[in-house]
Amino acid sequence: MRDLINIGVIGYGYWGPNLVRNFSEIPGVKVRTISDLNSKLLTKAQSRYPAIKVTTNCQEIFADPNIDAVAIATPVSTHFDLALRALQAGKHVLVEKPMTTSSEQGMRLIEEAKRRTLVLMVDHTFVYTGAVRKMKELIASNRLGDIYYYDSVRVNLGLFQHDVNVIWDLAVHDLSIMDYVLPYEPVAVSATGINHIFGEPENIAYLTLFFNSNLIAHIHVNWLAPVKVRRTLIGGNQKMIVYDDLEPSEKIKIYDKGITVNGNSESVYQMLIGYRTGDMWSPKLETTEALSSEALHFIDCIKQGESPITDGEAGLRIVRLLEAATQSMKKQGQLVELDLVEVAA
Repeated sequence: MRDLINIGVIGYGYWGPNLVRNFSEIPGVKVRTISDLNSKLLTKAQSRYPAIKVTTNCQEIFADPNIDAVAIATPVSTHFDLALRALQAGKHVLVEKPMTTSSEQGMRLIEEAKRRTLVLMVDHTFVYTGAVRKMKELIASNRLGDIYYYDSVRVNLGLFQHDVNVIWDLAVHDLSIMDYVLPYEPVAVSATGINHIFGEPENIAYLTLFFNSNLIAHIHVNWLAPVKVRRTLIGGNQKMIVYDDLEPSEKIKIYDKGITVNGNSESVYQMLIGYRTGDMWSPKLETTEALSSEALHFIDCIKQGESPITDGEAGLRIVRLLEAATQSMKKQGQLVELDLVEVAA
């Protein structure tokens, strides 16, 4: 591996400029080429980064022997084809979420990356935030005790997507956070949703995930809310977490609250439910931009030959959950069981 890592970025719409900016700021990394089908977007990129080559033909990135890795920020329907072509060209790949539109496609990418000893990483950006990392640390150290529930709300007015439903657009964030912070894998999914615009995908959905324990998870996503909400509650028998991503500070608050059960557990009439109320505190969080940490992690994995935190297997787990949720939603909430052997990392 050369001392200088050259990157090609495909897609310069919503997320692409953020990728270019963060990779450009890493010492020893150079964004060599930006590709997009929209020439107006390329003009904007060229004016901001005159030293970077731009093209409407992404094949130029795949064919360039000097490019070591490709970052893909395009519609999900194009992820598989672009990522596969990049891997077949010998490039390491960072692909936006969700990784693919099907688990079969995801497995194909994982196999190709393994066969060629290349890094395949999925852009589950929230995993690299200080808040989500702190939640994982608290849960892993058993500060919350036994986990009872994971409850998240991610709603706003727009942006409507035409190629994927609200689960694939918004719930993918919460599923990737849940997959990272919880030490358990869901075994079944139930989902309901509806579309309010004829011919368009579902714009409101509710997911319930079941585990091999008394843990339950619920995710609410909505493109038609009058306010923007990004809040997650995680409850344990010792402590509880409230994570509000829209808070400018104190994004995580930890509550020493819960219940106690006293009396004879064999008789409901003799049981006494007590409420424990203690302190609330907000831990100090790492403030580095999540995408900056993620981009640096991608480069480190390339240099060290290591597997990323959000590798292809993590991406595949999320795609399988999205598939199961979509299948359940089409059957008005029918429970869809997950194959534990296939879903587990």
